[in-house]
Amino acid sequence: MGMLKEFKEFAIKGNVIDLAVAVIIGGAFGKIVASFVNDIVMPPLGMLLGGVDFKDLAVVLKEAYVTADGVDMPAVLLSYGSFIQNVVDFTIIAFVIFLVIKAINSTKKKPVEAPVAPPAPTKSELLLTEIRDLLKKTP
Repeated sequence: MGMLKEFKEFAIKGNVIDLAVAVIIGGAFGKIVASFVNDIVMPPLGMLLGGVDFKDLAVVLKEAYVTADGVDMPAVLLSYGSFIQNVVDFTIIAFVIFLVIKAINSTKKKPVEAPVAPPAPTKSELLLTEIRDLLKKTP
């Protein structure tokens, strides 16, 4: 029963709930960024490169063929266009997260520095203090 109680306390802690919310929002954000890249960034970039659709960029490693049994075998493709698109997706996501983290860090209050303690007296100052105290004691 102790382990179940520990798990319940762990699952209810704010950090786990915050993480769950972050994962859900991150998934939705990923879809938004993917749409942004696929529908807004890549078409003009493809036009600039001569009407290229990045999804169609691929190298044919083996042409499509029909087996002796009459089964159509698809071509084997190395789809580097999808890879380029994923790199652009990642770059945009990383940049946006960088900006968000930078904005969050700039809103955080800077820790108040503790007042600096005065430096400890030197040996000569301690010796002079002792001498002064001894002189005060003498009538």
